[in-house]
Amino acid sequence: MDMNKTILFGVLAAVASVAGELRADASYDLVIYGSSPAALTAAIEAQRHGKTAVIVCPETRVGGLTTGGLGQTDIGNKTAFGGLALQFYKDIADYYKDASHWTYEKRSDYVPDGQCAGSLGEDSMWTFEPSAALSVLSDWEKKHGLRIVRGEYLNRAKGGVTVENGRITSIQTLSGRIYSGKMFVDATYEGDLLAAAGVSYTVGREANAVYGETISGIEKRAAKNHQFNKGVDPYVVKGDPSSGLLPWVEPFNPNEKDGDGDKRVQAYCFRMCLTDDPSNRIPFAKPAGYDEKNYELLLRNLEALDPSVFKVHAKDYWSYMPWINSRMPNRKTDTNNRTGFSTDFVGGNWAWPEASYEERAKILKAHLDYQMGLMWTLANHPRVPAPIREEVAKWGTCRDEFTDGLGNGWQSQLYVREARRLVGDTVMTEHHCRGDLKAARPVAMGAYGMDSHNVRRHVGADGFVHNEGNVEDYKRYSPFGPKADLNPKGRHIGFKPYGIDYGAIVPKKAECTNLFVPVCLSASHMAFGSIRMEPVFFALGQAAGAAASLSIDAGCAVQDLDYGKLLPELKKVGQVVGL
Repeated sequence: MDMNKTILFGVLAAVASVAGELRADASYDLVIYGSSPAALTAAIEAQRHGKTAVIVCPETRVGGLTTGGLGQTDIGNKTAFGGLALQFYKDIADYYKDASHWTYEKRSDYVPDGQCAGSLGEDSMWTFEPSAALSVLSDWEKKHGLRIVRGEYLNRAKGGVTVENGRITSIQTLSGRIYSGKMFVDATYEGDLLAAAGVSYTVGREANAVYGETISGIEKRAAKNHQFNKGVDPYVVKGDPSSGLLPWVEPFNPNEKDGDGDKRVQAYCFRMCLTDDPSNRIPFAKPAGYDEKNYELLLRNLEALDPSVFKVHAKDYWSYMPWINSRMPNRKTDTNNRTGFSTDFVGGNWAWPEASYEERAKILKAHLDYQMGLMWTLANHPRVPAPIREEVAKWGTCRDEFTDGLGNGWQSQLYVREARRLVGDTVMTEHHCRGDLKAARPVAMGAYGMDSHNVRRHVGADGFVHNEGNVEDYKRYSPFGPKADLNPKGRHIGFKPYGIDYGAIVPKKAECTNLFVPVCLSASHMAFGSIRMEPVFFALGQAAGAAASLSIDAGCAVQDLDYGKLLPELKKVGQVVGL
């Protein structure tokens, strides 16, 4: 299969597609653009209030990252979630109670690992195969009678979104269809609708000074995890700057300072679903156009290790493996990045948030080529230490996953960790995450540490290559400030789940009075790094669906909705807004 043609055809042909049986120029109470979990919960909640809703999305596979490979749910405190968010994970648990869904291993043989390992056997389950998530959400679509129009790309050009007197009245897709509505929801990972509607947003990292933060801007001090080993040379010819830098490495910049802002975004990847079952495994293949130079930093990073670490058992060198292979049911994994050079394509995604559909297709293809080449290199290249090579070669993509994807077990959903972010009157910041500020009108909760993957690679003052931008902050107070909360053993006390303010999912009133943004919400770079988890998007989508319905009933701008009326509705469906 020619994956390049597959990807580009999937985007370009969509302009002529006619998906579903809904008529053009249809009008609804709520028009939702995007296919993330927030899209589904917003529609379900609106329908619960007796409103008509339609989901319009480019994708044919709904559920975003939840069905796209992120089976090891990033969560933190599970008690922070109720409503439809919790219902999804309960439905996953029910799915795996059916013995027929255990094909490649018995339920009793499944030993999950990672942060959600303890969910097996509970009434909710937070580790799952992509196909299981798709099955559950497909059942939701049927059970709730959701109207989903697939294969429809928003016309992002002028006139694609009609705004009259501060209200969106309709959106048009590239196929020419028009969807009119009273309320609108941007449920994309990119914020395409909010941008086309002309509301304020930002891309990249704010300077710390903007919101009085400590870790939102350029961050070299905290970039200790997922870092290169000491002494990795950044030049094509080792020690020779005149030979040029290796791909995706920036030169040393003596003028930039920690805390400065920029327009770069944290790295993306595919959350691979792998298997070590030979009957279901597709071996890693070398992509067309493979260039070893793209992986020279990987090879040098591995060569910088002490060879003695590979002379012992697997458990002793596993920490040097450049991936995290978290076990999912049926001998599958959710595979994520680890170490200085891994599945994250650092620097390859900066253009994605504002890119055209055609440009995004090329960026997605570049990520696919990069990651395919990475896995082939790890499994086959003679400069990779034999224990790693032998271990990686046991794995491959799954024949029975992503059969609607790019082929050979690869999904079409890229892990867009961060793109545009709304700038509303309320901006969630590091201070909310740490508990120094509290949401005045909480509609859902965040429950994860402030987490940013690496943003770029650069030459340090020492002349060697370094990653920059990785932040994994789970402390109540900034590690760079004077305050600290310590437990009796002297360890930092992690921040508790915190409320996400209603004001963060709506634009400024002067800009648009009938739009909700539950995914690309109003937050600083590092606050978004905490909020950006799939359970939160489930919850915020449900809050948006309720608020949209109540705003229609009240005939008011979404910014003027009486929180005293919204809160009881959220509690009625089990939404958790405080602990």
